[in-house]
Amino acid sequence: MSTPEAPHAERTAGEPAPSARAKGEPRFPDGPKADPAGSHFERRIRSFQPRRSRVTAGQADALQRLWPVWGLDIDGSRRLDLAELFGNGRPVVLEIGFGMGEATAEMAAADPDTNILAVDVHTPGQGHLLHLAEQRGLTNVRVANGDAIILLREMLAPDALSGLRVFFPDPWPKKRHHKRRLIQPEFLTLAASRLAPGATVHCATDWEPYAEQMLEVLTAHPDFENTREDGGFAPRPAFRPLTRFERQGLDKGHVVNDLLFRRVPHDDRADRPDGDTV
Repeated sequence: MSTPEAPHAERTAGEPAPSARAKGEPRFPDGPKADPAGSHFERRIRSFQPRRSRVTAGQADALQRLWPVWGLDIDGSRRLDLAELFGNGRPVVLEIGFGMGEATAEMAAADPDTNILAVDVHTPGQGHLLHLAEQRGLTNVRVANGDAIILLREMLAPDALSGLRVFFPDPWPKKRHHKRRLIQPEFLTLAASRLAPGATVHCATDWEPYAEQMLEVLTAHPDFENTREDGGFAPRPAFRPLTRFERQGLDKGHVVNDLLFRRVPHDDRADRPDGDTV
């Protein structure tokens, strides 16, 4: 996959700086949209909050140049052809919430035969992951912007995914906010409909009460089975990088728990039109 050339030339001495962005003008005209799905879908409690923190010049440059090639807005308007999106028919793993993208880039580099569709709403992280992908020559990463629920429900076909990764999601620690946590029975049912039999669900968190909830709901869900014979947490697999965020937590005494579950074979596929469940 080719990388586009930078469309903007450097300013010469004495040339005026670009004018400030007008009200209502997109932050990155060729980059991710602020709200790609708009109001086309139902209002519901979301498990994420968009964070519009400062974008560096390098991140902004990556968003402008690389988003049209490697970026995807989750607008819910069409069903994706993943082979077309990646330019090959290799297995695709969905990663929900990738932060600044360092771990995603490292996993993509270590396993070039697996495609990673990485979803987040954090604009600086989107730009940084695009920058890392270009810098390291990674052709197996695509960056998606928006609501992962809409992506799963509206834009992915049944059995399209070979894996799902959810690393260090927002734990929503206050009891009244627990309903915002991503790993819930309803989410797992939706995810199961898009995961091929044998696909792996890999979650990790440093918030122990959330880890216990994840283990409980995954264990109870009929579409998944624990890869651990003892039914508990898994040691951190070597392929999941130890991130800077995680090291900081470990230094503070946090306990990190990994969960590795497998999508069990479909028992009632023949009763569902096109195998769709949602």
